[in-house]
Amino acid sequence: MEPPLTLTEAAARLRAGEVTSVELTEQAIERADRLDSELGTYLTRFDDTAMAAAARADEELAAGVDRGPLHGIPFGVKDIIAAAEGPTTAQSLILDPAWAAGKDAPVVARLKAAGAVITGKVTTMEFACGMADPSKPFPVPRNPWDPRTWPGGSSSGTGNGVAAGMFLAGLGTDTAGSIRIPAAFCGVSGLMPTFGRVPKSGVAPLGYSLDHVGPLARSARDCAAVLQVIAGHHPSDPDSVDVPLDLPALDGGRLDGLRIGVVREHHFPDGSDPAAAPAFEAAIAALTGLGATAVEVELPYWHEMLTANLVTACAEALAYHRNDAAARWGDYFAATRAMLARGALISGADYVQAQRVRRVAQDAVARLFGEVDVVASPTASVGAPSFASLTDAQGRLDVEAVFARIFTQYWDCVGNPVLAVPMGFTGDGLPLSLQLAGRPFEEGTILRAGAAYQQITDWHLRVPAMAAPAHAA
Repeated sequence: MEPPLTLTEAAARLRAGEVTSVELTEQAIERADRLDSELGTYLTRFDDTAMAAAARADEELAAGVDRGPLHGIPFGVKDIIAAAEGPTTAQSLILDPAWAAGKDAPVVARLKAAGAVITGKVTTMEFACGMADPSKPFPVPRNPWDPRTWPGGSSSGTGNGVAAGMFLAGLGTDTAGSIRIPAAFCGVSGLMPTFGRVPKSGVAPLGYSLDHVGPLARSARDCAAVLQVIAGHHPSDPDSVDVPLDLPALDGGRLDGLRIGVVREHHFPDGSDPAAAPAFEAAIAALTGLGATAVEVELPYWHEMLTANLVTACAEALAYHRNDAAARWGDYFAATRAMLARGALISGADYVQAQRVRRVAQDAVARLFGEVDVVASPTASVGAPSFASLTDAQGRLDVEAVFARIFTQYWDCVGNPVLAVPMGFTGDGLPLSLQLAGRPFEEGTILRAGAAYQQITDWHLRVPAMAAPAHAA
């Protein structure tokens, strides 16, 4: 029997008795055995505890104990998020091995309470910033659509693991796009919730005022199922808020009355893939075909927010790493050192001004959302870049060139929820992605739009050739 592609499908088949959690977990482990050495998805696998959790889920479901749609579903967890089964390394030589040892972050505890099966800790960039560094003793995550290309970061292993079928959903974090970029480049769906919607305690920080925890999975409906479990205030995180989560059923296909603001300005610069603009226009046409109305809009303070995101992230990262950076500079990845060095050049006045400008932009975005319900743009105007293209002519990492064609940072800075969903492919067969932003704490609106779009398209169900079931490979 073909393994289910989506969390939603797997949940339905579990309850119909067509598959067991043990079988789902065995399939996930088989994929990891076959593909992980090439894709660099896992830092630590929890095969034994995962199988035990799967057997327990089957026993509970057979006894009529149903913990909800995540019950018995294999999950990967980004390795900056604590899980009791194994160490949290943040893919770094720096983090104290005793950090959060034997403890679950609140989001992981909530997954387990919902019956999810945690398969392991998956790759990231060091402390969720920069790029992979082959000189350090950690796997380099690769893209299952073409292992010569970057899967996006920093939730790299979560994105490529979902795309390759090593688990049906996973947790990532987003500070400048780290959920949505791997979702885009790996051809899956990713949700960055509103800042404060999901607690981030038990997560190694990058930017205290920018970090979001959220799901990656095949579909918008899958992301909604995970959000329902992980959302909500937790006393350990003073930034988490107690705002009710109101999600629609996501099973109706029409979008009548939905007003979509379409962003083209700044989103198709030189160097964009020629397939990106046609794919985006086709996606907008699909949404309007479902009854939505579309109007072109501009994002206020675009350049200012890109600068504010960089200033804020670098300064807040240095605040966390200052002592270790002084004592153990050479143990950090080169890209992390570059980020921390930038942070050291930012003055207190620069940081304060960035926060003032963020508030001005938040007010302007709120006014924009008085005119529209959703803002649509491409997540990136390119497919996954090759590893060779990530460096300049002198062989130095060229992060700025990569992010010039990625359009995620703006939304971290204002804190609105954003959903990334696949919208097509480049001529080279690499995924392209649509980004849908909503009002704060109105995740239901963007999930409804994403689910409706995915009811009439199948981009999110396309599977890399290398991830086909073993008997068909």
